[in-house]
Amino acid sequence: MASVTEAATATRAGLGAFVLYFLYLGSLGFGGPVALAGFMHRDLVEERRWIAEEEYRLAMALAQIMPGPLAAQLAIAIGYFQHGVLGATAVGLAFIVPSFLMVVGISFAYVRFGGLWWMQALFYGIGAAVIAIIAIAAYKLSRSTNKRDPLLWAIFGALLIVTVWAQAELAEFFILAGLVVLFVRTKPGLRQGLAAGLGGAAVVAVIWLIERWFLHVGVGGQHVLLQILTFFTKAGAFVFGSGLAIVPFLQQGVVQQFGWLTEQQFLDAVAVAMITPGPVVITVAFIGYLVAGLMGAIAAGVGIFLPVYLFTIIPAPWFSRNRDNVQLKAFVQGATAAATGALSGAVVVLAIRAIYDIPTAVIGLVTFGVLWRYKIPEPIVVAVAAVVGLIVWPLVRSGVR
Repeated sequence: MASVTEAATATRAGLGAFVLYFLYLGSLGFGGPVALAGFMHRDLVEERRWIAEEEYRLAMALAQIMPGPLAAQLAIAIGYFQHGVLGATAVGLAFIVPSFLMVVGISFAYVRFGGLWWMQALFYGIGAAVIAIIAIAAYKLSRSTNKRDPLLWAIFGALLIVTVWAQAELAEFFILAGLVVLFVRTKPGLRQGLAAGLGGAAVVAVIWLIERWFLHVGVGGQHVLLQILTFFTKAGAFVFGSGLAIVPFLQQGVVQQFGWLTEQQFLDAVAVAMITPGPVVITVAFIGYLVAGLMGAIAAGVGIFLPVYLFTIIPAPWFSRNRDNVQLKAFVQGATAAATGALSGAVVVLAIRAIYDIPTAVIGLVTFGVLWRYKIPEPIVVAVAAVVGLIVWPLVRSGVR
């Protein structure tokens, strides 16, 4: 149940409205986890006012602290806080299924026609445009979350630097940031402070153990569908931060460990994730399809999202019951500020990879300028960037040759 404070700032929407919104976001939400988190805040908090700022922060903190790709976990957490387990389930399916079906369709064409030569051309244009989309989303999310709070902006800056340096989003720092704000803002007594510190240390230890254990856990025998299901369940439980953090882990297993895909096929899989809407980790459906057809895609999808679902709905009741706790609110503020810094750092990391020559730099800058000045729907911008990529990429390739 929403608190009195939240009720004053948000109008509770029905489950059907939430399902329709996440169907839309899963069908037309381009840009990856950074942009999708920003879209949810813009649409649900600022424009429609279906959820309060505090509830969004609570969902964001839960999504960042627990393992699982950010966008899907944030959507499921919002669904739970609004409509319980049914809401989490319905919202999660609505968000995931549209992009899953799109990826299966692309996978069929990829197999049927011997590879998508135009995939690289599309990604060439879209990848650069997406950087502009997520940069603006990260800026707006950071500004609305941290406001004019110097402590939160300091945490933001620290996590931005850490993320760029480590090339990954480190969940341990979200816990640390939450504890910093908790101690600074609430000044707990000795017993409370000790309990909070030990609790934070325990969570960090659990995160570390999960990472170490899943790095070495075995996979399911010689049956390929069982291997796919087990490997992607491991991947879904392993990744902390945004879905982009899972890409290196997948590359190691899919290309090097099992030899399911060649390096080029894996790059095509990443491109599929970026040119389709919805969560980035939906690329696992492409991988599963190439390995074992439709059943492989389903096994990969179930494997990657089942841990995401469970790691959200299991701790969510505790978060919901204690949402008005002063210390939890302070912790959530710190963890959310850390999340905005990590997301902004991820923009820098992705920009270095996606913008690597003059044409991609021009596409990125023009897209940024257009979106900053005009309220053009992101799918239209992505479509235009795709056309530009189809035109420019062959010219770039011929110039290289």
